[in-house]
Amino acid sequence: MATGPKIATTPLELFEGYREPPFLSKVWSPLIFGTMGFVSVILANYGTRKPVFSGIQKHILATAICGGVGKIVDDYRNKYLADRDAVLRHYIELHPEDFPAFERKQYKDVFEAWIPIR
Repeated sequence: MATGPKIATTPLELFEGYREPPFLSKVWSPLIFGTMGFVSVILANYGTRKPVFSGIQKHILATAICGGVGKIVDDYRNKYLADRDAVLRHYIELHPEDFPAFERKQYKDVFEAWIPIR
């Protein structure tokens, strides 16, 4: 029988395990930055009353440079978030009394009794 993801019982278990990031997360930032570079050259050509695709080398260069900047920004963001998670994990390890184990609640305890009334 197939099992679902493991449910965390302590706050530290939230940080354990490796989760493969989705494909779109890996390419989102470079794709958006590259698209912005491409569109900015089109808008610059349109603003100077040139054909929008004239100087195609500028389009290619701007897309490549902005895509590279997007990759650098994405790597910086991932490193920042990993450092933040490491600090939080370390704090939880040092102060376990501040982070009690989760108590599981059932729906019957959360929802009020339902009485149909017309």
